[in-house]
Amino acid sequence: MDVTRSSGTLVHPTSFPSDFGIGDLGGKAYRFIDFLEETHQGMWQILPLGPTGFGNSPYASYSAFAGNPYLISPDMLKEKGLLEEKELAKHRVPQGTSVDYDQAYAIKDELLAKACKRFYDRKESTEQKRFEEFKKENAFWLDDYVLFMSCLIENGKRPWNQWDEGLARREKKALDSARKKLRKRIESQYWVQFEFFEQWMALRGYANDKGIIIIGDIPIFVDHNSSDVWANKKFFDVDETGNRLLVAGVPPDYFSETGQLWGNPLYRWKELEKDGYQWWVERFRQMFIMFDAIRVDHFRGFDAFWEIKAEAKTAEHGRWVKGPGAKLFKTIEKKLGKLPIIAEDLGVITPNVVKLRESFGFPGMKVLQFAFGDPGNGFLPHNYQSSNCVVYSGTHDNDTTLGWYRQAPEAEKNYLREYTQSNGSDVSWQLIRQGMLSVASKAIFPLQDYMELDGEHRMNFPGTTENNWMWRYTDELLDRLDRDRIRHIITISNRNPRDARTDSNLSDIHAEEP
Repeated sequence: MDVTRSSGTLVHPTSFPSDFGIGDLGGKAYRFIDFLEETHQGMWQILPLGPTGFGNSPYASYSAFAGNPYLISPDMLKEKGLLEEKELAKHRVPQGTSVDYDQAYAIKDELLAKACKRFYDRKESTEQKRFEEFKKENAFWLDDYVLFMSCLIENGKRPWNQWDEGLARREKKALDSARKKLRKRIESQYWVQFEFFEQWMALRGYANDKGIIIIGDIPIFVDHNSSDVWANKKFFDVDETGNRLLVAGVPPDYFSETGQLWGNPLYRWKELEKDGYQWWVERFRQMFIMFDAIRVDHFRGFDAFWEIKAEAKTAEHGRWVKGPGAKLFKTIEKKLGKLPIIAEDLGVITPNVVKLRESFGFPGMKVLQFAFGDPGNGFLPHNYQSSNCVVYSGTHDNDTTLGWYRQAPEAEKNYLREYTQSNGSDVSWQLIRQGMLSVASKAIFPLQDYMELDGEHRMNFPGTTENNWMWRYTDELLDRLDRDRIRHIITISNRNPRDARTDSNLSDIHAEEP
């Protein structure tokens, strides 16, 4: 990433207002980009965009490459002539501050099915030529994904290791039979991915034209119930029928006394290395097509990861195992060029993790909610050793700043008040101010903190599987934000990219063309 001082906002597209129960890539997404431009911000950070599985978590996706169908905007499908207003009117629901996933899925499934049929009924068109090109360009992951999703739906979304054994083992006869039987469903899955990427790349282009870069998020691990594991079993720690043997997580930490048992199958790094890390190269290639930069989640796992037996009930009992380290990133860099990466270096960080991050020049993360209480705490702005870092008030895994402050120990509250020379009545903005004025080259804050929202608006509770990823804002919440206040703090902290950025500055953050 370049070292130009800039700032941005963290918010996931599901949190946008919409008329269909869940945020999408339509008009409200463009309105959010306009807000960033109006307030002189240069970055938008999001969570993973993949199709979500268990618990609706962006970090538990059916694919490390595909896009989430439920982010497709019905209004934009209408603009293409694939849906009619009367069909949309039937499904429009009032805006709210929470995603109703069941309702949204039912609405989108019906509308996408209608739009898909009309797309295939059309005669030859420029769009259909782009569709065929899309399928060819993405065959590496797309062909396996559309078959996987079609089989998954056919099997009531049961995990793939519970399907017919021939299909679970990917025997040729079983795969051929499934392709023939599920042809219509497979066609639908192809089109849904095409339409998602059409809408996403248009939105990204709109942001880039306004001088705003988009920071994506790449989880280190993939979900067991995914096309990635099903199609590439030799790269994952599963048995012949797909049952997990060793799984991922982290030991007890700030977020959980018993650690976090994620359950993702671990990689067989030696097998990946024999293959020249090609699966990882393609994964990063896809990310750099979609985003200008990416945050690598759980970066420390590339140095060493926490290995847990699959039958374990908690993550307390495991062991650290050496990861691929620099070999992986050298390979990716050789194939793709410069890697505009933010390393999520939170948790148990060793000197080796720091060495790995610094050897590639990846900026780390500073989370202000972790800072208060000890003058030597590395998250306090006066202790930042370099400008090559990204400061946050909190992340998607934290409470909102107001929610955190209200529940923090009194000693932490008092330290914060003394540090900021405030009475704590404006705590969200106090952390925004501290981050903006720090030496960190990048400062990114959750939209909830700009809106000064309490803990009811939190996005995720780590270690839990229910009532997460649901927060949404309304048009009113965005409209009443004090844009002058945001512009002022950005100006006095020298973070207005329009003052310092040229076209070449923007290109600095992009990966080089392979």
